[in-house]
Amino acid sequence: MRVLSGIQPTGRFHWGNYFGAIKQYIDLQDNEQAFYFIADLHALTTIRNADRLRQNTMEAAIDLLALGLDPKQATLFRQSDVPEITELTWILMTVTQMSLLEKCHAYKDKKEKGIAADAGLFTYPVLMAADILLYDSDMVPVGQDQIQHVEVTRDLAQRFNNLFGETLTLPKSSVLDTSAKVPGIDGEKMSKSYRNVIEIFEDPKKQRKKIMSIKTDSATLEDPKDPDSCSVFALYKLFADETQQTELAARYRAGGMGYGEAKQAVHDAALEYFAPARERRAELSSDTDTLNDILAEGALKAREKGKEVLERVQSACGLGTARLSK
Repeated sequence: MRVLSGIQPTGRFHWGNYFGAIKQYIDLQDNEQAFYFIADLHALTTIRNADRLRQNTMEAAIDLLALGLDPKQATLFRQSDVPEITELTWILMTVTQMSLLEKCHAYKDKKEKGIAADAGLFTYPVLMAADILLYDSDMVPVGQDQIQHVEVTRDLAQRFNNLFGETLTLPKSSVLDTSAKVPGIDGEKMSKSYRNVIEIFEDPKKQRKKIMSIKTDSATLEDPKDPDSCSVFALYKLFADETQQTELAARYRAGGMGYGEAKQAVHDAALEYFAPARERRAELSSDTDTLNDILAEGALKAREKGKEVLERVQSACGLGTARLSK
């Protein structure tokens, strides 16, 4: 079973990224053949600064490794280090119907809001399909809002196979467990677009300031409080074991505890939880040679599989270096 996922380097990872996706990606590497890439080609649709894109890409790789991705178990690489991806994208574009792309969320959302969409955004799902199909991926872990991308990929693979014969592997989506809601500092879903995130590796003092600014209700210190409706407690649950959760919930309901104390508990629990990752990140940040080697080795492995699939596709549709018959 080959698992594939890509992460855009559009900014530093936050708690929502980790508990909503990254943690589950890392868990999958233990029992599966995993390909994980930094989607820098995709990021070109939003990042227009070369230095920022390079820096974000390297920071994303360091973060993933620090958080537990093991290059001995999983293949980690930069998307742009595998040129086969762009050739497969073009081949798939020739069998992609415009009407299919017009239905895709990213394009529709911008169009409905009156925002101009460039060709990169419009054809984004085709590049994503190529990402998946180039490695004969069996399973793609995605959030509920990304299932459509896997469905588009299956549609394109089936269309190609119908035209040229059975060539491409049809992937299945594996919906990530998002039951552990990760609220931002405003109580809404944690998201960069809402500017309400708490970054995993930001300075502890800055992180504490953000946590202490989390919105709560107007209950006084003496008042009993409901842990089940409190975003501070929801964050605490991400880091605490069942005993710790039960103890803090009891203090909520008993009264006599202010939200400031609960917020401090979140900060302390998060620092302890990510402490090993912070140490690994510090080591990796000072060893760029090792990081570059990991990405280069990952790209070689990805290209080895990618070339195999691309040659199969080329042969099926009449491209490549096959000898002409007399």
